[in-house]
Amino acid sequence: MTTAWPKKKTTALLVLANGMVIEGHGLGAVGAVEAEVCFNTALTGYQEILTDPSYAGQIVTFTFPHIGNIGANDEDIEDLTPAAHIGAVGAIFKADITEPSNYRSRQHLNDWLATRGVVAMSGVDTRALTAWIRDNGMPNAVLAHNPQGEFDVESLKARAAAWHGLVELDLAKDATSGQSSRWIERPWVWNEGYGEGDDDGAVHIVAIDYGVKRNILRLFSGLGCRVTVVPATATAEDILGLKPDGVFLSNGPGDPAATGEYAVPTLQKLMESDVPIFGICLGHQILALALGAKTAKMHQGHHGANHPVKDHTTGKVEIVSMNHGFAVDGNSLPAGVEETHTSLFDGTNCGLQVVGRPIFSVQHHPEASPGPQDSHYLFRRFLNLIREKRGETALVE
Repeated sequence: MTTAWPKKKTTALLVLANGMVIEGHGLGAVGAVEAEVCFNTALTGYQEILTDPSYAGQIVTFTFPHIGNIGANDEDIEDLTPAAHIGAVGAIFKADITEPSNYRSRQHLNDWLATRGVVAMSGVDTRALTAWIRDNGMPNAVLAHNPQGEFDVESLKARAAAWHGLVELDLAKDATSGQSSRWIERPWVWNEGYGEGDDDGAVHIVAIDYGVKRNILRLFSGLGCRVTVVPATATAEDILGLKPDGVFLSNGPGDPAATGEYAVPTLQKLMESDVPIFGICLGHQILALALGAKTAKMHQGHHGANHPVKDHTTGKVEIVSMNHGFAVDGNSLPAGVEETHTSLFDGTNCGLQVVGRPIFSVQHHPEASPGPQDSHYLFRRFLNLIREKRGETALVE
């Protein structure tokens, strides 16, 4: 005898711009959001992923089937201004969220999603959706959640088809904290939490916030740096007036060419001052634009914690965390600029340096530490450039 299990009521829809409709069970916030759909292959760190400002304007499909098992807490948030809820606007899971089972949990993931305004759904064949994205690219879509299961499907299709997408969209202006501030929090230590340090005599790093992740700032602070965060729209005069030993260009969301409209002229003035510069993710792309290179929208992007990247300056291969849907065209790098890192998945550019000058950047997230800490050396490399310029002894890389 075969038992027919009752089908759960459809309370969420993912409607793609091409008219495809995927049914599921609604979670998190009630309502509808339009965004680009991508997939992330990380096995851990779902809270850090969803609060990464680089995911603004996107719906994240998690390829790992069980999301939410460890609940949510106040320590694993990456956006600098949590009250603004900058990060992913939607999330897609395969399995339903189970009750949390972790001593650090303070809230059920479903409740946390609702608090942040993230629309989510479960009950989706995420493997099939991921395969579709790999074949067809990241689609524009609307993700809708209605507990009563009532949807105007034709209206949602029209909304998805009409959404402008991320190309030519400057989201850094929304992701930035908007004001200058001092950062003192250091990396998390087992059983102790986050330490604090604010050494006025240390190396002074000015971080331009295009949507910076907290752990980037923590690693700088953990190396003894004094860190000042400035908004994305800060001028070169504002930044140089703070007398930085080095300038950091942060990660962030959106089209680098759009953000570059105001960021590139500022960065070009900073480069004229010969201050050491280090960029990550969007910061890497904006640096490339300022140097005369080009960026382009990717087919499926890079989103995950298991990406192999080769550092051509050392010959070593690192396993890194990535989150980007735009990339620097390595073939467009001008004379005097070297490609330092490449993805071993598809050969795309993942790093550059200016020959003979203390300026470099990488596409991946060396601070993310999703298990391995292969790329932490990049922070020490930046400090070594600063120490060399100051005539001091280099750190061990």
